[in-house]
Amino acid sequence: MTANEDQEMELEALRSIYEGDECFKEISPVSFQFRIGDLEDSKAFMVDFTWPETYPETAPQISLDAFFNNRISPETKQQILSKMEEQVEANLGTAMMYTLFEWAKENQEALMENHRPVVTAVTLTSSSDVTTTSTAKKKEKKEQLTKAQKRRMISRTDNKGELPRGWNWVDVIKHLSRTGGKEED
Repeated sequence: MTANEDQEMELEALRSIYEGDECFKEISPVSFQFRIGDLEDSKAFMVDFTWPETYPETAPQISLDAFFNNRISPETKQQILSKMEEQVEANLGTAMMYTLFEWAKENQEALMENHRPVVTAVTLTSSSDVTTTSTAKKKEKKEQLTKAQKRRMISRTDNKGELPRGWNWVDVIKHLSRTGGKEED
């Protein structure tokens, strides 16, 4: 079989196995995301796989650059990538996506054993926080997102963690319909 036939067969198998599974996302016929762990799990992570033209004879590209992984330290990401690449080397020449997904699920604890969450927060300041009489600074307020807001944010992003162009056009139309087309004289 040619590499393309192997890819088509594996893609068909992946679609049937992971149909309806919220952990698996097909970005394109040669690019996939797989979330290891539950959304609420602090040790959950998302792996991106991209098949080169000669896959499965050559290794797929593996990435942990998704927005979902922003709280994982670079050291932990590197450890996960190196262990995943060991598994890829062991399975070269065969359809390996299912094997890699299941191996990562089974070894999630071991892959994330050195995980120390990286805290990144959006900070908001307003002019009322700055006082002219005292030099003491007030604490900056941090925006807190609910779990539902975080889930919606993750479901809107693509495989690189970016929002697709025009994702909020409905909000613009809703705003314009409320304000009306007020023309200036």
